[in-house]
Amino acid sequence: MTRLKDKYRNDVVPALMEKNGYANVMQVPRVEKIVLNIGAGEAVSNAKAIDAAQADLAAIAGQRPIVRRSTKSISAFKLRVGMPVGVKVTLRGERMYKFLDKLIAIVLPRIREFAGVPDSWDGRGNYTLGLKDQTVFPEIEFEKVDKVRGLEITMVTSARTDEEGHQLLELLGMPFVKN
Repeated sequence: MTRLKDKYRNDVVPALMEKNGYANVMQVPRVEKIVLNIGAGEAVSNAKAIDAAQADLAAIAGQRPIVRRSTKSISAFKLRVGMPVGVKVTLRGERMYKFLDKLIAIVLPRIREFAGVPDSWDGRGNYTLGLKDQTVFPEIEFEKVDKVRGLEITMVTSARTDEEGHQLLELLGMPFVKN
């Protein structure tokens, strides 16, 4: 069992039950999945961009990502239906907890001039974090990177409100910006 999963069971669940007055352990919000996404819009003109993004995301997540294809044609971007536009991977269970632990303990502190992650909630208790480059992950070898790409990390929780989700991630160790 991972360190973060132990922390969730032993520290976070009792703290949230006491703070929010839950009657049952199953009412306590939890992280259900983490979705990692790299948009590769340059794949329209450069076919190798998808392969590079796929390799980077596979190294970061530890599992093979799927290629996302366009659903619309947009002539201004020279985009047709079915063309690859990005890659994504969904993490659940042990891999999800290992990734979240790595993100909180290793990756975020490596970001230059890091002051905390901003609040970007969707209104239903899910949190999205955008990173400007994928090279902050220790698995990525900087010499082999062809282009710096952004990475979107979405944490889907079972929380009903943004406040519950914020409490959950804060107790897990997510370094939010102090207001």
